[in-house]
Amino acid sequence: MHDLEKYDVAVLGGGPAGITAAISAARSGAKTIVIERYGFLGGMSTAAMVYPWMTFHAASGEQVIKGLAQEIVDRLMALGASPGHLRDTIGFTHTLTPYNPEVYKVLACDMLAEAGADILLHTSVIEVETEGDRIGAIKLYGKNGIRDLKAKVYVDATGDGDVAYMAGAPWEKGNDNGKLQPMTMKFRMRGVDLQAIKQYMKSNPSEFYEKSLISELDRLPLTGIMGFYSKWREARLPILRDGLLFFSGPGEDEVLINTSRVSGLDPTNSEDLTKAEIEGRKQVLELEAFLQQNIPGFERASVSAVGTQIGVRETRRMIGQYVLSGQDVLSARKFADVIARSGYPIDIHNPEGKGVTANFIREGGAYDIPYRSIVPLQTANLLLAGRCISTSHEAQATTRLTPSCMAIGQAAGTAAALAAELRCATGDVPIDLLQKLLLAGNAELGITGAAV
Repeated sequence: MHDLEKYDVAVLGGGPAGITAAISAARSGAKTIVIERYGFLGGMSTAAMVYPWMTFHAASGEQVIKGLAQEIVDRLMALGASPGHLRDTIGFTHTLTPYNPEVYKVLACDMLAEAGADILLHTSVIEVETEGDRIGAIKLYGKNGIRDLKAKVYVDATGDGDVAYMAGAPWEKGNDNGKLQPMTMKFRMRGVDLQAIKQYMKSNPSEFYEKSLISELDRLPLTGIMGFYSKWREARLPILRDGLLFFSGPGEDEVLINTSRVSGLDPTNSEDLTKAEIEGRKQVLELEAFLQQNIPGFERASVSAVGTQIGVRETRRMIGQYVLSGQDVLSARKFADVIARSGYPIDIHNPEGKGVTANFIREGGAYDIPYRSIVPLQTANLLLAGRCISTSHEAQATTRLTPSCMAIGQAAGTAAALAAELRCATGDVPIDLLQKLLLAGNAELGITGAAV
């Protein structure tokens, strides 16, 4: 049994951000544990089947996310579980990175074990005990009953900011009207004829978002498709989308469907989340029938897997020492305390209707994520990792993407280990030293030395 009283760093949540946070903290010499409520790691990438990972690159082609995130891709490639970074045939981002989620689940545990981090699955945070401006202990519930976890520094990688919320840190949620981006129940289908889809695309280019790439389909792998607009309109399905969105792989006859949409509900409310799960699974069956009956290449296809849970794009955004804004993103702003970068555009799924609003970064560049945006207010021994970091509604629509979360996680874990070693508040971690350690871990910060 784990002794839950003697950790330097406790990472709460085993998604992409939590995995890299725990690996980086343990590699930095901190005694580390990661806590996960499911029986496997991977978070939205595995439990909700968010696939593929996008994007490690800016639209210019520059790779702006490296470090642990790239190491995970390299190791998946060595295992035959990812082809690496592929050109996006949708035309929305520069690259997509397909991966086998079952291999990712195993690899994450292997990398954590190699780093010396402990893993505790089937365990949930139920309460946070504070002592002044610090977390004194966290109560966990699992098969052993209720136990206390004590650490010098905590990393909230729950996605929803549950730990920071329970600790009393301030937060925001939604757009100006308090509305959240919709949820999506993702699912896979096998038996898909991708060549039939390619042929239809070449014969009907006006039906698709990215027309310019259709002429290149004979030499490009078909990574993703956004379109079939007229067929979607004719079907009149009760789903608030303008068309189909799906991605090929990881199997040769397999696709991941990202088209269901459940709007107007709050994923931090158990009753709402229950309604979303029920509605999302109904939409999966409606979409399966629609695809089989209307879309070339799907005539003999069928659902092969559905997410363990519905995919969640947006919940709480904790308020930190700095709130990253949409303007910061679009202007490709640089920060002296940069700890990660991203080239993904602002991608807001309409909280109240159809459509997606996309705003692209200036000159195809990348923006910096500052350390201050992962330091929550009012809690001195806590850091944020993943989609709950301190951003505006607009900026969160890009920082929430998996590669961004991986890069943020590496920074949070490294900083947490530093804070534990130096016995300082997370807000007092020396930025130059943190950046030096991140660069030594192959992170891409857009700088070559200490703080600029």
